[in-house]
Amino acid sequence: MNYQHAFHAGNFADVHKHAVLARVLTHLRNKPAAFRVIDTHGGAGRYDLSAPEATRGGEWRDGIARVWAAREPSEGKAATKDAAAALLTPYLAAVAGLNPGGALRAYPGSPLVALALLRPQDRLIACELEPRAAALLQTALRRDRRAKALILDGWTALAAYVPPKERRGLVLIDPPFEEAADFTRLSSALAAAHRKWPTGIYMLWYPIKERDAPDALARRLKRAGIAGLLRCEISIAPPRGNLGLTGSGVILVNPPYQLDDDLALMLPVLSNMLSPQASTRIDWLAPAR
Repeated sequence: MNYQHAFHAGNFADVHKHAVLARVLTHLRNKPAAFRVIDTHGGAGRYDLSAPEATRGGEWRDGIARVWAAREPSEGKAATKDAAAALLTPYLAAVAGLNPGGALRAYPGSPLVALALLRPQDRLIACELEPRAAALLQTALRRDRRAKALILDGWTALAAYVPPKERRGLVLIDPPFEEAADFTRLSSALAAAHRKWPTGIYMLWYPIKERDAPDALARRLKRAGIAGLLRCEISIAPPRGNLGLTGSGVILVNPPYQLDDDLALMLPVLSNMLSPQASTRIDWLAPAR
């Protein structure tokens, strides 16, 4: 595996993905029963924004840095923006937890975003196969008894750990998409996991460089007969073929009740923080039964 997320940590796609992740977990917390988060491709867990990898491309400056600068409430802010800011609070609290004092120096990967929202009875399994990232992930999680980091291929973990014993929870599937086949593998792996655990919540992230692969993914999932498919995307520019990332997509299976309303309110405000030219799309690929 050549992909290193440290070069991209905190970019606009991370902001989108992690803000949605935080909303899902906030809904799960509303019921007392324990839940489990299974993060199939957890990465390093924590990213130093002053490290050479992060500074080389500086992608975080057009992602979390913009949202961080816009997070403070201001007088005269519209009620819609106030409500959207409240929906972003759990996500931004997870970022703040790594940045005491307010200066933005570190960014949490999805395992640490999830960990920030777990209660004492909840659990996290985060998997990573790349040796250096896996070692960093183990370090990031080792002091918390609620979490376990596994040096394991994420696709293997998806087959091995679904369903969890809690029977409540979220599976985050966020592969590196180094190969075009990852789009096909994502739909087939999700279909297999869904057959084993049809009531679980699944969150699939995918990059948008062109429309063919994301749209084909949506069609395959619809043909699989899976109900309750909610798609949300943020695009900061029109697709440019494979010349660069211009959008971020998330497909949710069995999203919590009223999550679509949350996203309809939150994502336009979030995308405007990222870029005045950004656009969003939220739609149901398949309604819930």
